[in-house]
Amino acid sequence: QWWQQERFADRADRQREYAEEVTARPGDIVDRQGRLLATTLTTRSLYVVPSRISKPWAIAHALAAALDLRADTLFEKIGERDDRHFAWVKRRLTLEEVERVKALDLPKGAWGFRDEYRREYPQGVVAAHVLGLRDIDGVGRGGIEEGLDKVLSGEKGRRKLARDSRGRVIEILDDVDEPPKPGQSVQLSLDLVVQLFAERELDAVMAEWKPESCSAIALDPKTGDVLAMATRPTFDPNHPEAARADAWKNRAIADIYEPGSTFKPFVVSYGLQEHVLHKNDVFDCENGQYRMGRRLLHDHHRYGTLSLTDVLVKSSNIGMAKIGERMTNDRLFAAATLFGFGRKTGIELPGELPGILRPLGQWTSYSTGSIPMGHELATTPLQLVAAHAALANRGVSVRPRIVLPANSDSTAAIRQLNETTISADVARWVVEVPMREVITRGTGRRARIPGYNVFGKTGTAQCISPSGGYVHGKYISSFVCGAPVEDPRLLVLVVVNQSSVGGETFGGRVAAPAAANILKQSLVYLRISPDQHLLDAAANWKDDVPE
Repeated sequence: QWWQQERFADRADRQREYAEEVTARPGDIVDRQGRLLATTLTTRSLYVVPSRISKPWAIAHALAAALDLRADTLFEKIGERDDRHFAWVKRRLTLEEVERVKALDLPKGAWGFRDEYRREYPQGVVAAHVLGLRDIDGVGRGGIEEGLDKVLSGEKGRRKLARDSRGRVIEILDDVDEPPKPGQSVQLSLDLVVQLFAERELDAVMAEWKPESCSAIALDPKTGDVLAMATRPTFDPNHPEAARADAWKNRAIADIYEPGSTFKPFVVSYGLQEHVLHKNDVFDCENGQYRMGRRLLHDHHRYGTLSLTDVLVKSSNIGMAKIGERMTNDRLFAAATLFGFGRKTGIELPGELPGILRPLGQWTSYSTGSIPMGHELATTPLQLVAAHAALANRGVSVRPRIVLPANSDSTAAIRQLNETTISADVARWVVEVPMREVITRGTGRRARIPGYNVFGKTGTAQCISPSGGYVHGKYISSFVCGAPVEDPRLLVLVVVNQSSVGGETFGGRVAAPAAANILKQSLVYLRISPDQHLLDAAANWKDDVPE
């Protein structure tokens, strides 16, 4: 010991003390106006020193009553391990629990508090799927909490713990060798008010139509900013233990379904761009029945000759099939690819799916009629609304985003994402003529808003069966709309999956009213003034709305 005193002393110190990581405070998450969506509170965690407790059962009973714990389990920690110098009782106590512990007559030196962090979501279920949550260990799970975990988490510090000869923790020393660096705050593109509009409308849809699920997205077509993204069923990130098994999925980015008639404007747009179609074209819709090879196609109504505009306004499948024959599979595939189908949008959320767009080599003559109707391909709600944003933005596609740039000047970032899809003239005509008339006299009349020129498109498609084919009697109802026609400021999409009431639930019946309500409330909130002439004209609207 005399010759090797320094070496033995150093070894003893290393055996007695070891370094523990100290978690940094995660950054806050706020909406575009700075409203708090997720934050971190400093909470107190309670520990005891079993070796200094002479009456373990009495202490266990008192603490169990104050903290709603099992007294026998707590006694095992204290009484049966009385040689230990440290044991957690309960972590992340509420303020009420802290006060109840302080009120107890506990022996001095036998207990204490340590500060830890607890993640809080002040808005409860609002935007839960966008935010995600942090687990008991502070790890981001789902949503922004997972997608930007490195940014939010900060850098951990280090502190020393003392342990006995058996490696058991004796004491947490107060000295921190390396202080942790707090995480950065993240500002989302969401607007809490618009988000609330979407959440309320989805609750109403669930109550009225009793579907398996539904989702809604509100998006600025000029910037790609997602102002609202909501899903039902949902969960409260403050109480994840109470969530249903089917509540975790963010259906706005991970549900895949056939878009149906909401896909038709893209086919028409590309046909006009390639000069295969012309604005004054007319199509014989065969009075509701048309044989295309071995297929016999039907329309919901017996249409005769329809203009190109009316093919979209009345959503004629036969008219679209004839457009498909004129365009051929090569151009139909090019149209779907151009508008982003079959690939992820690149939004800053984990779990986004790319949809389904089979290689052109797998398409058949059957595809020539199905693709123009929005069948044989599948999309996510976000993909679809992003594609419609390109039409609303005069042919320029902007990648959707949920996180705002860190710097104040976001114009340059937006420009980098711009990609021209079709000419401004074609996009303007599709939005201002057929999609506007879908609202004024077509299948979307339930989405009329007094004082505003609204454009939109309905969609109704059968549910795809996991084993192939379709599920009989089960439908996806969808509706996309935007306003004002002259200068689109906002797009809203509502998708309703398998309503259990109402029979064949058309998109114009089920999804259109909810989408219109979100759009109307948001336009007022965003101070987009109505047109007085349109307000006066709304007084003459008729209540009869076709299916």
